[in-house]
Amino acid sequence: MIWASDVDASGNISKKRKFFDFPDFGMDGMKCDQEGNLFVTRYDKGVIAMISPQGKLIREVQMKGKKTSNIVFGGKDGKTCYVTLQDRKCVETFRTEAPGRKY
Repeated sequence: MIWASDVDASGNISKKRKFFDFPDFGMDGMKCDQEGNLFVTRYDKGVIAMISPQGKLIREVQMKGKKTSNIVFGGKDGKTCYVTLQDRKCVETFRTEAPGRKY
């Protein structure tokens, strides 16, 4: 499960709630894009799940390996996702529409 909470200006956390629940496989790394979409690596499923700010699954990006672990946004425009795969001992990439949150 992925949980969400409200955070006020002082950093106080309240209103914990379930944001999203996967019925199968594991999760590992997570990053957000500038539109508030959450990208989640699905360990053993071999996909990156893209979840909207409203908690709806938008799409899944299939990787060549199954053991996805970490994800970061990069490249000149921040729209290239770099994903580490433990079973393949490599990094796979894909492009997305919006840059990562830090860009």
